[in-house]
Amino acid sequence: MRCPFCGTQDTKVVDSRLVSEGAQVRRRRTCIHCQERFTTFEVAELQMPKLIKSDGSRESFDDDKLRNGILKAIEKRPVSMEAVETAITRIKEKMQATGERELPSRWTGEAVMEELQRLDQVAYVRFASVYRSFKDISEFREAIDRLESHSVALPTAIEEDKDDA
Repeated sequence: MRCPFCGTQDTKVVDSRLVSEGAQVRRRRTCIHCQERFTTFEVAELQMPKLIKSDGSRESFDDDKLRNGILKAIEKRPVSMEAVETAITRIKEKMQATGERELPSRWTGEAVMEELQRLDQVAYVRFASVYRSFKDISEFREAIDRLESHSVALPTAIEEDKDDA
């Protein structure tokens, strides 16, 4: 590592620690030449898989496209941006964990639906209706029935308020 003060390449690591939940390594360094101390952060640079579209074309993974799709689904719903970012991170980690260089775009859509099911059921149905191109109300009903059969019974805000009273 080149010293930012004198430009010498002789530096020594004096301390290393994991930061950002283990996603980065923080290194405290000392320059052998000028004795100045500085900190560096090391992050693994992983390649995201390319997405294979239904027509066979290939497209680079796009964070913004993923985020925008989720944001449209949760529009006017009580879901925090922090929860959205966590969901996006989980999707990306799952993509990288496959170890594949290419994935069908359908894989991403299913991963988004899985995350939306955790975040907000209304957002899940919204996304599913567009993603699966629902043609009529019966398809909405099937999606809701599937959601109800797979979801864990969580108390609603109204039921929690009754308990507090």
